[in-house]
Amino acid sequence: MSMKKSWKDKMWIITIVYFSIGLFNIMFAWFGMICFLAPMLMSIFGKDKAFCNSYCGRGQLFTLLGHDRRLSLNKELPSFLKSKWFRYGFLLFFMVMFVNMLFTTWAVFSGSGNLNESLKLLWTFDLPWRWANRAGESFPLWTVQFAYGFYSLMLTSLIIGLLSMLIFKPRSWCVYCPIGTATQMICKIREGERL
Repeated sequence: MSMKKSWKDKMWIITIVYFSIGLFNIMFAWFGMICFLAPMLMSIFGKDKAFCNSYCGRGQLFTLLGHDRRLSLNKELPSFLKSKWFRYGFLLFFMVMFVNMLFTTWAVFSGSGNLNESLKLLWTFDLPWRWANRAGESFPLWTVQFAYGFYSLMLTSLIIGLLSMLIFKPRSWCVYCPIGTATQMICKIREGERL
């Protein structure tokens, strides 16, 4: 007996669309802020981890590819990747990368830095992507810089998640996802539990 799927079961389509159009117009990277802020706001306002459990298109995509399409080796995630120290450390690392991206954006905004039209994969590999900037003169340079930085961050996390999906269980990324860890922290703080 097949269950009827609702719109929220098709959020994986938004993930594919987001990463596809961002390659051709970097300004679409700004839409990724929804996936960045919505889980936090939902957990702050009492929805716990509803975003992760029901609305996360990336998690759905990993399930679709890893489980439904059988692209996952389905191995157990090593215990150190599940540990608190790794999850909180990974969250801290991502936050440092996010702050670094904001600093670069501020430098462009203040005029002390130049626009860097490249994507950084895995925080290291600089991929020139000038043709993705179809913003023209209609957007301030700092907004374009933010878009390159944020898209790089989102693309890096997608690559790590896909590698994790291929080697381990389909949604293994969800165990140490920085946003998932942050929402879990918010829920624990809201409920007065120890972190």
